[in-house]
Amino acid sequence: MHKDTCQVLIVGAGPVGLVAGLDLAQRGIDVIVLDQRTNFDPLTVRCNHISSRSMEIFRRLGLADEIRAGGFTDGFPHDVSIRLTVTGREMARIKIPSRAGRKAGEQSEDAEWPTLEPPHRMNQIFLEPILQEKAENTQGLRLQFDQEVTHISDLGDRVLAGIRSSKGIKREISSNYLIGCDGGGSLVRKEIGAELEGDAIVQRVQSSFIHAPGLTAMMQAEPCWGILNFNPRRSGTVYSIDNDDRFLVHNYLRPGEAFESVDRDSCLRTILGVPDNFEYQLNRNEDWIGRRLVTNKIAKGCVFLAGDAAHIWVPMGGYGMNAGIADAAGLTWLIDAKLKGWGGNSLLAAYAAERLTITRQVSHFAMETAEAMIKNRAAVPDEIEDDSSEGRAAQNWFGTQTRDLNMPQYCCAGLNYGYYYDNSPIIIYDSMQHPSYSMADYTPSTVPGCRFAHIVMADGTSIYDHLGPGYTLVRTLAGKGAALIEAANQLNIPLAIVDIPTSKLHQHALYLVRPDQHVAWRGQHDPQDSETILQTLCGQLPFQESPIT
Repeated sequence: MHKDTCQVLIVGAGPVGLVAGLDLAQRGIDVIVLDQRTNFDPLTVRCNHISSRSMEIFRRLGLADEIRAGGFTDGFPHDVSIRLTVTGREMARIKIPSRAGRKAGEQSEDAEWPTLEPPHRMNQIFLEPILQEKAENTQGLRLQFDQEVTHISDLGDRVLAGIRSSKGIKREISSNYLIGCDGGGSLVRKEIGAELEGDAIVQRVQSSFIHAPGLTAMMQAEPCWGILNFNPRRSGTVYSIDNDDRFLVHNYLRPGEAFESVDRDSCLRTILGVPDNFEYQLNRNEDWIGRRLVTNKIAKGCVFLAGDAAHIWVPMGGYGMNAGIADAAGLTWLIDAKLKGWGGNSLLAAYAAERLTITRQVSHFAMETAEAMIKNRAAVPDEIEDDSSEGRAAQNWFGTQTRDLNMPQYCCAGLNYGYYYDNSPIIIYDSMQHPSYSMADYTPSTVPGCRFAHIVMADGTSIYDHLGPGYTLVRTLAGKGAALIEAANQLNIPLAIVDIPTSKLHQHALYLVRPDQHVAWRGQHDPQDSETILQTLCGQLPFQESPIT
């Protein structure tokens, strides 16, 4: 049997696996990314939204400009329209700037983002080819298709993975660490004895990827990215895929309805508001069941889970893919530190302690939104389509209510920036409480565990552009932190140094910031215990209750 070796083996070449592979390879780690698909086939159109946090990660990987240039034309509005049908009357609208609008500083409900990388609306079918091309041209990353993992064995100092091609060719890969990014049916999850727990069925959605030439021209309202359709006959959600009349149509099945019992064509025409002779092409059936499932174990030994392998929930706002990308960014720097020797034996325990908590928080946000939308669809007034004063009053009331209900999921700054790590073994906390947050709202902070409050530097760059691959000492008083710098040198811990002005958000003299932008420690004075602080942050001190054992 042929045998290969690498430092990190990643199972699954979707967006999460590719981001993990790119991040590690750019850090100089030898990576293999496998996928059981026989060739690259980015046909799934499930995710339509790239979060601001993900765009910040893509910026660090050198991909943000290329990704932001993809998808729609510059002036195409990313609005969400609330209508009776796709071609029917508009009741309300959530304003979201186009790509050109963001550059011009256009004001809207979604305009104020504390970053140089606001969210971007672009379908997954355009994102994945960009990531794949980057992976294929990144030194140290081997991207291999038609490779199915059949079993894994964690031997303590390395992981052995059995591989099989569609032609029956078998081989074995030995790696220091293995990351399972292999989706909801993850073999890696099963191999480490982890199970998904939660709500198995929340709703059933009959989704159709269609090409409908001429549909945009039939619409009464201005173009937009998303359309929420409500009428007593059939409600749905429609997302524009491109500027060529391709759409993803979600038909939300009612209680008691099953996929096989609902006429797809009839429901599509009702949601679109088109006659029986209107012609469209069904490109792909994307039916799905909304769930809220989270793994009870995100890591074991040298094996880790990320993305859908670790959590499955209602795919609203792209939370699934974007949460998976955040998983990858929260894991890769830990593995890098361990492989390069400055990360201690306790470092990798942080991944489970941090990401499982956030995963549960995000899943509940998604679930609350899904449940609220189910109730909203059930409350559509019977007279809403009537051409009467009662009908127009119903449209105004229901449109405003639906707009307010959906604003948080489409303008979700809190979900991007509000979450914090409050029980991490590699964060040193102080007496300040973490600010609370909702899906839409958050308070910028420098409390340890929070995302370091963003600032734009004097040269127009983001503070995050200056973070190093390990820890970064951010100073509001130049010349401070000599003891930390000396301790980092003695312990061979990479430490970048950035000076910023004092502000209401940045009142401490010293901050230690991680490469994933979270604050690990802060202080007003040079600490006398600098070596202990850095050893704690790098997992070099014992952690007796490791969540991954």
